[in-house]
Amino acid sequence: MNLDYLWSGFAVALSAQNLLIGLIGAFIGTMVGALPAIGPINGIALLLPIAYTMGLPPESTMILLAAVYCGAEYGGRISSILLNVPGDAGAVMTAMDGNPMARQGRAGEALMLSGIASFAGGMIGATGLALFAPLLASIAIGFGPAEYFVLMVFAFATLGSMVGSAPAKTLIGCVLGLMLATVGLDATSGAYRFTFNEPELGDGIEFVVLVIGLFSISEALLILENQTKGHTVIREMGRMLARWSDIVKITGATLRGSIIGFVVGVLPGTGASVSSSVSYTTEKRISNSHDTFGKGDVRGLAAPESANNATACGAFVPMLTLGVPGSGTTAVMLGALMLYNIQPGPMLIAERPEIVGGLIASLFIGNILLLVLNLPLVNIFARILTLPNWILVPGILTLSVVGVYSTHSSIFSVILMLGIGMVGWLLRKGGFDMAPIILGFVLGRVMEVNLRNALAISGGDIGILFQSKISLILWAMAIGIAFVPVLLARRAKKRRIAAEQVEQSA
Repeated sequence: MNLDYLWSGFAVALSAQNLLIGLIGAFIGTMVGALPAIGPINGIALLLPIAYTMGLPPESTMILLAAVYCGAEYGGRISSILLNVPGDAGAVMTAMDGNPMARQGRAGEALMLSGIASFAGGMIGATGLALFAPLLASIAIGFGPAEYFVLMVFAFATLGSMVGSAPAKTLIGCVLGLMLATVGLDATSGAYRFTFNEPELGDGIEFVVLVIGLFSISEALLILENQTKGHTVIREMGRMLARWSDIVKITGATLRGSIIGFVVGVLPGTGASVSSSVSYTTEKRISNSHDTFGKGDVRGLAAPESANNATACGAFVPMLTLGVPGSGTTAVMLGALMLYNIQPGPMLIAERPEIVGGLIASLFIGNILLLVLNLPLVNIFARILTLPNWILVPGILTLSVVGVYSTHSSIFSVILMLGIGMVGWLLRKGGFDMAPIILGFVLGRVMEVNLRNALAISGGDIGILFQSKISLILWAMAIGIAFVPVLLARRAKKRRIAAEQVEQSA
């Protein structure tokens, strides 16, 4: 395998100018990721015109944008863990176990462990990008609408492990998410669905509005409610160093999450929200202690965090080798290359190795910079928990309103966010989890569009969903992940009963 382009890329990325650019991008990305509703795509969109007007060469611009992208994936965990407010879509699953750890007085440990998992995911993803980009791109190009639909079926099959002790509430949450995904203009028929004659709903409910409403607004209301009832919000930071036993415990989850995240990242249009949910639920499936997930299990924290960062690297594969953006963020970066009259595609490595090699090398260097930058700041980040409610709650609400308005420039979006937040507050008081709603919303949109496209291609023949080898493999995986753990659990229960009977007879 010829990696000459990568070695020359390290020479580009290690220059003094590009090292400084990477450090600045990593810091900005971390801050952008920590702010709810901003996300990497908005941070990159804001920085791109600045970098271009400064006259930076294309390789330096790509290094800057890549550093912001990866830094935002790191930063998204901060508000998720400390405030239960996901910084972006990929950080939703991080809050599942990260925030319970913070409430248990283990905020410092959670931030430290998530930083280590993010670093591992980023390095494994960058390695996969360097070694397997051409091969994985050829596989990804074989995904059509039918294959994407079956991939979403597989993703929903993994949600079964989130059922826990309240299966009805989990299923209701998924259905709610699916229903919200149908709001807006039907791309196939052109009909408006569930808009109630409100033009602002023509494009559907925006993800940022939904996730900030369900998490941020409802969290602020819960904090206020607990204060008025005399309940004390846990604000102990705990130790600032991770336990060696926890690092060993998350090793397997981190490796599996990194692999899942990278593979999902290669598939255009999926993104960190899909990879983090699949990695989290897969980890819960194979765990022998399901009851600890959602209550501060370190594996539930490490799996989605490693997947997020590996997905960011995987999304560069279709962009660099096919000229097809793997995510919304890489779509902006694709536009950045075109600003310099550079056309991404199969010939990019041969024609401009300094760009591809420099970008991939910067991912390795950037992850090291992010680890060095983030770990010493754990103490500072954790002190957010010590802020009094009269600062914390208005701060959460201000960030939420500013984030939504700056993204959509619409008062209606702010009002809708507040309304969703009220509903989310009531649901959380009723014992509902917000994650199934978010995942049903995200996966449902992709699922519907690809199902209808597949049926349009086949003239309504549902057999198209079972024709390709990729579809059949995904169907088998979906059936396996849905039913095999149930069969194994029953077998284990029978063995346990038989062992108890033997002990009693003895």
